Amino acid sequence: MAEISWHPFDKGATLGQKGSESGVILRDEEHPLGARITLERDTPYVPFAITCGIYGCMLHTRFFSIESEACSQYEEMKAALSALLLTENEGGPGGCRSFLDGVAEFVEKYP
Repeated sequence: MAEISWHPFDKGATLGQKGSESGVILRDEEHPLGARITLERDTPYVPFAITCGIYGCMLHTRFFSIESEACSQYEEMKAALSALLLTENEGGPGGCRSFLDGVAEFVEKYP
């Protein structure tokens, strides 16, 4: 199977705009199988926030005080979301229940 890659959300038009956590969007990407991940800086609460979601299923936000940690977690979470989406797309044993368990594990791993 060919690799399915992330691409800039709205062709990059959201970069520099205000994000869902009221910070400035630094990175904003979408997966063709139905997910989005956004990195913001200068939120009212903490210096950095990552918000990600799988369309119609979950929305999850994390907060960071150090930019390098936020950037590395952004990449790690993006890879984990990709794997989760591919698992859902392939079906496989357990079907929907297996996918929802994967979502719960994702949220637990990235609190």
